[in-house]
Amino acid sequence: MQTVAEADARALLNKVPAVTLSFWIIKILSTTVGETGADFLAVNAGWGQSLTCVAMGALLLVALSAQLRARCYTPWTYWLSVVLVSVVGTQITDLLTDGLGVSLYVSTAAFAMVLAGIFFVWYRIERTLSIAAVTTRRRELFYWAAILCTFALGTAAGDLATEALRLGFVLGVFVFGALIGLAWLAWRLRCHAVLTFWIAYILTRPFGAALGDWLTQARDYGGLGMGPMWTSVLFLSVIVLLVGMAQRRAPIPPLAQAADAAD
Repeated sequence: MQTVAEADARALLNKVPAVTLSFWIIKILSTTVGETGADFLAVNAGWGQSLTCVAMGALLLVALSAQLRARCYTPWTYWLSVVLVSVVGTQITDLLTDGLGVSLYVSTAAFAMVLAGIFFVWYRIERTLSIAAVTTRRRELFYWAAILCTFALGTAAGDLATEALRLGFVLGVFVFGALIGLAWLAWRLRCHAVLTFWIAYILTRPFGAALGDWLTQARDYGGLGMGPMWTSVLFLSVIVLLVGMAQRRAPIPPLAQAADAAD
């Protein structure tokens, strides 16, 4: 049988943070930065969608490489990867919509089917979709594939709701916020924890996108006029503060504990 020490060591090797209030706050801030940061680089900085997607994609590969090499959850590496996934996911949808003229109805449906396929294969092979069990390289690869797809799907669904269906930014924030609240309520009522987690996780992307658009767009278009640069700087500052606090509380990996004990 597995000893208590072995079970504790295996738990420490999980590559994903515990789902706490700070997790959801950083996640929502990251999704908003994905929207505002992508807009700033592509439009305000003059990079264009193609260069932004290529540059952020290259940075994402570097960050994910570091994340995959890590032996346990490392806050800085993990959340940097999430922020970059958010930017790249946004750019993928924007390239399809603005660059190739793909309908938001089509892209939303396509990303939903791809995500469902990832979940199906992941569960068929690993028999779990729990982020508390991301303890192998294969599970981590499934996890990040699902994360990238949720960001692309959330961007498409958010734009579909706020633009194509004309909900607007403010109403979009409240609608998606209410849906997240319902997912939380379902979890509190003992509904399937893994299912409610992934529903809430997917919904935070369109919520963050609507929030980002509301903050950055000019008042003439229903926004608050903060602009993408200042919104990105503000949210990134809060992310850095919260991740720094998480880094100080992060557990020591088992190998490091053994080395300390040997000394």
